[in-house]
Amino acid sequence: MSRRDDPAPSPASPVVGVALPVPEPWGTHLQRLRIGYGEERAAHIPTHITLLPPTPVSGTELDALEEHLQRVAALHGAFEVMLRGTGTFRPVSDVVFVQVAKGVADCERLERAVRDGPVRRPLDFPYHPHVTLAHDLPLPALDRAFRDLGAFSCSYPAAAFRLYMHDGDGVWRTRADYPLAG
Repeated sequence: MSRRDDPAPSPASPVVGVALPVPEPWGTHLQRLRIGYGEERAAHIPTHITLLPPTPVSGTELDALEEHLQRVAALHGAFEVMLRGTGTFRPVSDVVFVQVAKGVADCERLERAVRDGPVRRPLDFPYHPHVTLAHDLPLPALDRAFRDLGAFSCSYPAAAFRLYMHDGDGVWRTRADYPLAG
């Protein structure tokens, strides 16, 4: 695990998320597209595949979560991720995403292991690894995102997952990286 030198969270309960970051150059490329579709909050959301959705935690829960994440990373090995084409959760949820075409089972195993720790939360929907492109935007923007990235494809090794945190300002900051060492 490697820590980043971010400011300490405010006394209010921080919000954490755990994710597989999408590396460069694709992370920035997809983030810029997401902003371009009209999702301004994406400027503060690094491009990722979610393992634990945004979850409020107390200080003691955060300590226990960090220890748990170290154990999870030690038990899981790196794997290849391929992102290819687009998908959508419509009509259930107004989300358009880049599909995970390779590495789905590895993402599912990691997600289960991360959520099977001291910080548990129910999911609103069954877990489906993906990279969000557009969320809760007008239908024309959702349709454009779906079309624009239909032929998108990239591959990269997923060698670590990341603990992100914000203290209520909506700006996700890296708290720690957990290399997949299993």
